[in-house]
Amino acid sequence: MTATHTYASDVAFTPAVKSIQTRKGSREGYAHAEQRGWRTEVDENLASFLADADSFYFATASADGQPYIQHRGGPKGFLKVLDKQTLAFTDYAGNRQYITQGNLSENPKAYIFVMDYAHRRRVKIWGEARVVEDDEALTTSLMPKGYRARPEQVILFKIAAWDTNCPQHIPQKFDAGDVAAALAVRDARIAELEAEVAALKGGKVTGAT
Repeated sequence: MTATHTYASDVAFTPAVKSIQTRKGSREGYAHAEQRGWRTEVDENLASFLADADSFYFATASADGQPYIQHRGGPKGFLKVLDKQTLAFTDYAGNRQYITQGNLSENPKAYIFVMDYAHRRRVKIWGEARVVEDDEALTTSLMPKGYRARPEQVILFKIAAWDTNCPQHIPQKFDAGDVAAALAVRDARIAELEAEVAALKGGKVTGAT
């Protein structure tokens, strides 16, 4: 990493941020929290969370600080854990603007924001990223099997710190595939119950005659 911090949370809580926290009365609480420490390595909870994620937002900035956020999507688990501090994903061919790659070529600082709307959870990950264009074996190993997309390169992300957010203000939304599967189970159960009711009614009619 290009900077050394006293606490992992200093990647976000800069002196300017801490000054505003002091002015607005939240610094004391965050001072206690930062001593407990934000996490800097992938643990079982984060690995499980990422294994179930099929979408995230990837932020970079140009050398002069112009921010850019891009959505990345794929099959569940396409954002892979390589080791305790490294994440990676295949970068698919898209609109060929290459803003993210251009930003990373002059400013490696990056940020991953993962939302789980169904369970109202979110994870924030700070770090540095780089593009790998010439490693076919790595690209192949990271490409989700059977996914219809053309891999163009790989992005490696080195974690500096990560933290979670409270569920406040997160709207609850569900994946269309999960909803369809739940409705199919419901409909099958309804059909099963209707068949049982029809059989019971048939038995009563037969007994009466």
